[in-house]
Amino acid sequence: MDRITTGLLEEFSKEHGIEGLEESKRFEHFVSYITIRREFSAAFDTADIVVGDGNDTGIDSIACIVNGSLITDVDSLIDFAANTEILEVTFIFVQADRGASFEASKIGTFAYGVQDFFKQTPTLPRNAAVTEAAKIMSTIYERSGKFKRGNPNCRLFYATTGKWSSEAVPEARRVNTVSDLRDTGLFGAVEFNCIGADIIQKFYNQTKNGISREFTFTNRVDAPEVPGVKEAYIGFIPVSQFLPIIKNDDGEIIRTIFYDNVRDWQDYNEVNNEIRDTLRSDHKSRFVLMNNGITIIARGFHKTASKFHIEDFQIVNGCQTSHVVFFESATLDDSVQIPLRLIHTQDEGVIDSIIKSTNRQTEVKPEQFAAITDFAKKLEMFFDSFALSSRLYYERRPGQYDRLPVEKTRIVTQPNMVRAFAAMFLEEPHRTLRSYRSLTDRLGKDIYGAEHRLELYYAAAFALYKLEYMFRSGKLDAKYRPARFHVILAARYILDSVPFGQMNSKDTEKRGKIILERLSEPDTIEATLASAAFIIDSVSAGNLDRDNIHTQTFTENLIKHLRQIA
Repeated sequence: MDRITTGLLEEFSKEHGIEGLEESKRFEHFVSYITIRREFSAAFDTADIVVGDGNDTGIDSIACIVNGSLITDVDSLIDFAANTEILEVTFIFVQADRGASFEASKIGTFAYGVQDFFKQTPTLPRNAAVTEAAKIMSTIYERSGKFKRGNPNCRLFYATTGKWSSEAVPEARRVNTVSDLRDTGLFGAVEFNCIGADIIQKFYNQTKNGISREFTFTNRVDAPEVPGVKEAYIGFIPVSQFLPIIKNDDGEIIRTIFYDNVRDWQDYNEVNNEIRDTLRSDHKSRFVLMNNGITIIARGFHKTASKFHIEDFQIVNGCQTSHVVFFESATLDDSVQIPLRLIHTQDEGVIDSIIKSTNRQTEVKPEQFAAITDFAKKLEMFFDSFALSSRLYYERRPGQYDRLPVEKTRIVTQPNMVRAFAAMFLEEPHRTLRSYRSLTDRLGKDIYGAEHRLELYYAAAFALYKLEYMFRSGKLDAKYRPARFHVILAARYILDSVPFGQMNSKDTEKRGKIILERLSEPDTIEATLASAAFIIDSVSAGNLDRDNIHTQTFTENLIKHLRQIA
């Protein structure tokens, strides 16, 4: 392995807390991360996607991206699919070899493993991780009626530390694999990428940089000076300048630039049908007068005449418009002009206020706005108040810590924060995966309530962080991962067995601080989590299958047992 790749691997290993693994395993995690981050930019744990460990069918990692979300278990997929009419799916397969050559035989083994993965009657033995991924895949295809924009995409990455030169035999294997997978009729598009050290280094560096775009913005006027805003412009741009802003190198829409837009894509409802009808009509040139347009906030900004270069940007209003324009792009020309407000600011207060005001016409409830903006900002600051040795980082938007020297395992995403809090203090671990949407509907009420004591949230996040650390380090058998949210509920009962009522009371704050103090003691937290896992074993009678533990009945039995032994 060359010195540059070795250095990047060491940096990655430290940031992701996997220094204790053998170099070959760390390389698998490394390559898996940098390839999958091209499709999914929120923080994620590579332990959820790495499958290489005997009977892995020649595959090191498998990722299923559904509507821009990384799906790691069947229950989450079922819950997710029940709340959408359209499924856009990408399967990603990775094989990472530290060697410097691209051997045709190894490429063939990897290719056959991927083909076998999609067979209704597979021929290769599978370990538990591959089996779980295959269940996700099968569940996706059982809902093929929702493939309204095309069959799933399939992307393969075979990586070595050498240089891909398209030699005859390896290239033939690659081309034949693409052909064979296409012939199955299961996919909309198939790609097989053989990448060497130069591309590995490029991909890794891209994970450290925010998205940047350059475009021409000629038809504009300067906005009046606004405190907290460095520059702002109002005008319109032709569709040919707008589309590259929202598309990635593969020609797909970049979902993560809409993260701060609380509406997300609403599919073809009445309003979006009207937008589409306008774009398909003979008077599509009127679009600029009929649409409210796009609002972009950029934290990085440079202008030369009419050339604008933006970095680390978000579309905070215009998610629906952007998606319809993207889907109709094949038939559009520059008679279609897009109204645009471009704002350069790094002031989070200004950003939050713009998000609120520009989205008031939606059906999003006021308490959800507060939860997404006000409470989340307060939570982020509370996390930042802890000493570096015990600090976690709340991720309000994907990628905000990419360029900072932060241990990535300490990043807490909103979904994991909601799940951990609901499991540990609302005593609903069975809803964390199978009914997650039912939890998000409660944002601003019994989750992310305006006056909730922040200690509870940090305690829940820290317990989950320590539990994942114990899985990675081998201090606790990874077989308990499917029950991880039940484990932290049991751990809370060990530390404080009295149910929590009002989340905003002084008593709750006091108890939350005591729990946090106990969690901060290394020996205490590890012993507590190990004891909690033992309790899960006892209540489940060793049956950790999702159909057993991801149920309200199991949660009720667990709580009954915990109260008996308290």
